[in-house]
Amino acid sequence: MGVVVRPVTRSDIPALSQALAEAFDDDPVMCWILPDAARRPAGLTRMFTSEIRYHHLAGGGAELAQSDAGVAVGGALWDPPGRWKQSRLNSWLSLPSVAFALGRYLRVGAEVSQALESAHPTEPHWYLATIGTSSAGRGGGYGKALMNSRLSRCDAEGAPAYLESSKEANIPYYERFGFEVTGEIVIPNGGPTLWKMWRTPR
Repeated sequence: MGVVVRPVTRSDIPALSQALAEAFDDDPVMCWILPDAARRPAGLTRMFTSEIRYHHLAGGGAELAQSDAGVAVGGALWDPPGRWKQSRLNSWLSLPSVAFALGRYLRVGAEVSQALESAHPTEPHWYLATIGTSSAGRGGGYGKALMNSRLSRCDAEGAPAYLESSKEANIPYYERFGFEVTGEIVIPNGGPTLWKMWRTPR
């Protein structure tokens, strides 16, 4: 099976959003934001669609993994140094679609965003906001290809990288790429814990 990683285009957004929604269906943070399992897939698809369209696409760090048959099986949403935070204009433009995606849990989503923003490092870095593969892509090396694609650029630029792991079980996976745990983020009101992970360039 061939592994292709390439930049995301606007026409890729629907397929990539669906792949990421499938990847994050059991994610603790996404389950906290969207607790209704029956509605979660549609809500996540809409949320990722909004995030890619109104933020990640413009930054040039969104990458798609596809099989040799051209099927989108995953992606990584990176933000370049100094551009991890969504602009006020794009926040305003995306609000209707985010509100539609989260419904009555919009406040919970805002609390999660605020907690992550408050704990975000100030040193310039590449930020891995999201990475995931659909069930069709798991075990096919797509996640590794996505990680190495951007991390090789980080190393070439001498730039650090940062992510939050929402699953403790995934920490060893990220450690294999050079990330180290630097702290924890606890979502308020009984929410889940995320692990801050930082990688120095090689």
